[in-house]
Amino acid sequence: MPVDLWLSPYDRALYHGASDTISPMPRPILATIHTDALRHNLARVRAAVPDARVWGVVKANAYGHGIERVFEGLRGVDGFALLDLAEAERVRALGWRGPILLLEGAFEPRDLELCSRLNLWHVVHCDEQIDMLATHKTHQPHRVFLKMNSGMNRLGFAPQRFRTAWTRLNALPQVDEISLMTHFSDADGPRGIAHQVAAFAEATRDLPGERSLGNSAATLRHAQAASVRADWVRPGIAIYGSAPDFPERSAAQWELRGAMTLSSKLIGMQALQPGDTVGYGSSFTADAPMRIGIVACGYADGYPRHCTTGTPVLVNGVRTRLVGRVSMDMLTVDLTGLPDAGFGSEVTLWGNASSGAVLSIDEVAQAAGTVGYELMCALAPRVPVVVAD
Repeated sequence: MPVDLWLSPYDRALYHGASDTISPMPRPILATIHTDALRHNLARVRAAVPDARVWGVVKANAYGHGIERVFEGLRGVDGFALLDLAEAERVRALGWRGPILLLEGAFEPRDLELCSRLNLWHVVHCDEQIDMLATHKTHQPHRVFLKMNSGMNRLGFAPQRFRTAWTRLNALPQVDEISLMTHFSDADGPRGIAHQVAAFAEATRDLPGERSLGNSAATLRHAQAASVRADWVRPGIAIYGSAPDFPERSAAQWELRGAMTLSSKLIGMQALQPGDTVGYGSSFTADAPMRIGIVACGYADGYPRHCTTGTPVLVNGVRTRLVGRVSMDMLTVDLTGLPDAGFGSEVTLWGNASSGAVLSIDEVAQAAGTVGYELMCALAPRVPVVVAD
């Protein structure tokens, strides 16, 4: 399927190099994808696992950044890992001829036909997927990643059933090489990964095949162990510049750079007196004279509605705070200490201000009671996106 069928009219014009034909959007909100940050983060991951190969995880449309937009910055990966066939087609349409891994494997038998045609590697995590392979007619045996449920209890074969699954796969002429994988539930927390590493090691003892265990948190926190680095790591959130274990450690502490900036401008100001309230529900009350600014950004743009008073934001590169509730199309910020802020002033909701100041997406996500992953993936289609170094 042509790549541009998956793009908005705005992005389609950018993809074909016709950005000068785009009518300007009336609202000043903009998302910027930073190619250099993607390259930097990938290099940071490689430095942590110099002897392992790296899957660039681009599921969920590259965590909301857009597969086509991140491709140039992630060309240096050894393979792309994603969820569905449509995403795989898009990566192939961009000219990628290297490995592509379907992280949840085939959902129905006909998926295997496209795996054969596009030369896709795929995960096998249940008996039904082995049954599909057993009846699949192909001239090209498939490379598969047999997944173990080592303790997360999501997808995969239990350790006591893993060898039986491997034996079934190994007997199929439709299967070429079998790699072995698992996924960690607590690589970012105090419980750690030792119990899962031990379960995986015991169940795979003496079995041939490459191994893949590490996600972003395991790659950054635990990859000093060769058993965790293994042959392949699968960083996702880290390559987009979010700390996998925030707030224990920040993106800056991991030397990661945010790959997405969400910015807008002030479109109005109000002068408040003590007792004046702001927004729906009057959730904020001024206790002194103050100025507030109205920002062209709301929850319909993907900014989390659950953010409350105190959520950090940058105005002209200076840190201030959200006040009141987030509306569908607008939010309000405190302009105390910002006498030069006015109509058209730059507002950074997360990412990089033009001054060089940085507001981590993780801080905003924490204020919303969620994680950076969700904010990235929630960027609304109506927000225009540009790619920049």
